[in-house]
Amino acid sequence: MSLTSGATSSSSPCAACKFLRRKCTAECVFAPYFPADQPLKFANVHRIFGASNVTKILQDLPESSRADAVTSLAFEAEARMKDPVYGCSGAISLTQRRILELQGEVQELLDQVNYLEDKKRKRLTQGSSGTPNPSTVVNDG
Repeated sequence: MSLTSGATSSSSPCAACKFLRRKCTAECVFAPYFPADQPLKFANVHRIFGASNVTKILQDLPESSRADAVTSLAFEAEARMKDPVYGCSGAISLTQRRILELQGEVQELLDQVNYLEDKKRKRLTQGSSGTPNPSTVVNDG
């Protein structure tokens, strides 16, 4: 195992074992992913998914995928705490809506730039079409 395994008698138990008030053993499936200094991370995951379900999820995955799974579970749990109905989907929808709003603003600004460039081009072509431009008239007088 590349990450530290369960707690020993000289170190503190992982956040999961501390929360569940049980002894943290060397075989603890939670210890590598829920360190003692991150109790809220496990509390949220436990509240949303349940410790038993998380244990099953982690045990069914290869060790190489467990860290990513815990990251996803923690993210979803936090999103569910903030928005119990939509969770991550709500955050994604809000972000997509904001992207559309910003794309609309960008298009409006590009339209304004094009309008101003056309206006400038028309002024320049009117100035060189035979009518004297006051700034280019030379007095020989």
